[in-house]
Amino acid sequence: MLKIGYARVSTEEQNLDLQVRALKDAGCRKVFMDHGVSGQQAQRPGLDQALAHLVSGQQLVVWRLDRLGRSLINLITLLDDLGSRSIRFQSLNENIDTASSGGRLVFHMMAALAEFERSLISERTRAGMAAARAQGKRVGRPFALSQDDYSEARRLIEQEGLRVDDVAQIFQVHSQTLRRMMRQDNHPLQR
Repeated sequence: MLKIGYARVSTEEQNLDLQVRALKDAGCRKVFMDHGVSGQQAQRPGLDQALAHLVSGQQLVVWRLDRLGRSLINLITLLDDLGSRSIRFQSLNENIDTASSGGRLVFHMMAALAEFERSLISERTRAGMAAARAQGKRVGRPFALSQDDYSEARRLIEQEGLRVDDVAQIFQVHSQTLRRMMRQDNHPLQR
């Protein structure tokens, strides 16, 4: 089985030598690297190259899980993608190897924890939004137009007879944005 390694350090001052040596000692023929790239970034050139290089039956190897990513949810998503492509995964320090039944068990436990974390985040978000609404606060994205701009836009449509598309262009918003604001304001659209 061909093993492909991935190594990453967050800052330019850090050194990749320890990781690269460990990956080569573990049998990796090729090692892709990101130097000075945060694990929080979803797009990392070295990781993207490694993932593109891997094919069914091969194995991605990392020195430690945190070299692959900081978020449990992102790790699970990535490992799920690898599994769907029949690519195995190994983390040297945590002794996780999806080629073994124990490694698959650890992976599934991590997936369950990630799902639990997503549920908790969702519950906290809903509770926070409900509390904000109860206090009379507006929840959601800010309006694309200020109240004054919206009033002027409505006036141009209703009194001046301009088309919604033309007025949206004047205020540099999408016409659907303007239509949605008018619907929420219970004003019938004209044109």
